[in-house]
Amino acid sequence: MKRVEFTAREALNEIVHGRLSSEELISDCLRQVDKLEEEIGAWAFIDRTKVIDQARKADTRRKIDNSSILPLDGIPVGIKDIFDTNDMPTENGTTIHAGRCPKDDAAIVRLLREAGALIMGKTVTAELAVYTPGKTKNPHDLTRTPGGSSSGSAAAVAARMVPLAVGTQTNGSVIRPASFCGVVGFKPTFGTIPRAGVLRQAPSLDQVGVFSRNVLDSALLASILMKPEEIYGDTLPLPEIDISLVEKSFSTNPNLGFVRTAVWSEASTITQKSYLDFVNGQRPVPTEIELPSICDQAVSCHRTIMLCEMAHHYNSIYTDNREEISPMLLGMLDEGRRVSLSEYLDAKNLLTEVSGVVDNALKDFDAVITPATPAEAPEGIASTGSPVFCTVWSLTG
Repeated sequence: MKRVEFTAREALNEIVHGRLSSEELISDCLRQVDKLEEEIGAWAFIDRTKVIDQARKADTRRKIDNSSILPLDGIPVGIKDIFDTNDMPTENGTTIHAGRCPKDDAAIVRLLREAGALIMGKTVTAELAVYTPGKTKNPHDLTRTPGGSSSGSAAAVAARMVPLAVGTQTNGSVIRPASFCGVVGFKPTFGTIPRAGVLRQAPSLDQVGVFSRNVLDSALLASILMKPEEIYGDTLPLPEIDISLVEKSFSTNPNLGFVRTAVWSEASTITQKSYLDFVNGQRPVPTEIELPSICDQAVSCHRTIMLCEMAHHYNSIYTDNREEISPMLLGMLDEGRRVSLSEYLDAKNLLTEVSGVVDNALKDFDAVITPATPAEAPEGIASTGSPVFCTVWSLTG
């Protein structure tokens, strides 16, 4: 097996047992970047010299004291370019922030460094983490979108440039690119990963998510990032995550549900058939869940909150740099500025109500199967595809 094919856990096991050095792993990942980056365009910034130096230091530390193995010791991770990094530019996918160099790391970057991860670089994001795409193409078909806004993170993992990456989701920006690029995307419950040092778009909806090539790697990465509120202040109190429970759950018979959602008609015929065939092929067959009719308002509710909050947080950009904003984003900010206070408060109240009824509808199930996207990745890179199947879940957390 080529080293770039290792999952994070496999690579860590090789490192722990002395069969692989961090420098060897990083060097192979960088060779993969050299081979594919010109076509795929997953990266906004990579400091090769620094990441190799960090790998060598990690190798030296372990040689001196092999008992000091860290949870992600020497494992390369890609970081979406909306997370502040104190040693790399953070440009948020816009020329407005070109050359921006934060003084401090985002909370999750600090957590990754403390866990021994090597920050490989910054991955491409859509403009200000919204919809206008960057340069990234789908690794499986260069004529198609990789999804967004966490385009580079999904593409880098899919192309074996890194085993792990971090992104964000406000409306499908983790789950959609993961689906289009054929990797595992995990957006945990709203408020479980600290957001300090992350570009604020719509704080009622913004959440950090992770990318990997299997569920166990996602569990490993999430366990490092999900920290209690007394430490970082922006998260919910959580118990420690026991990754072994993820492994054990594979051998059980979970109680599965299937949800079409109110936007089922927007799925392609192939998508509908594929999901129904998959569901009906399970034993026992998952229970179909019909969400209460109030959930039909999820898309409009989400749009009101997202655009209103985005218009507020991007107000200085709108006022001072509108000539550098894409027409699509400018139109969204115009719409957000027209949302009244009463409309916004009504939408926030509806969010709370929809979240409650969804929690109640799903409470008896271990997991729920539902489409992530209406169809396969669309051709072209002028858009990132529709997030409509992610909206109700992005709204409710």
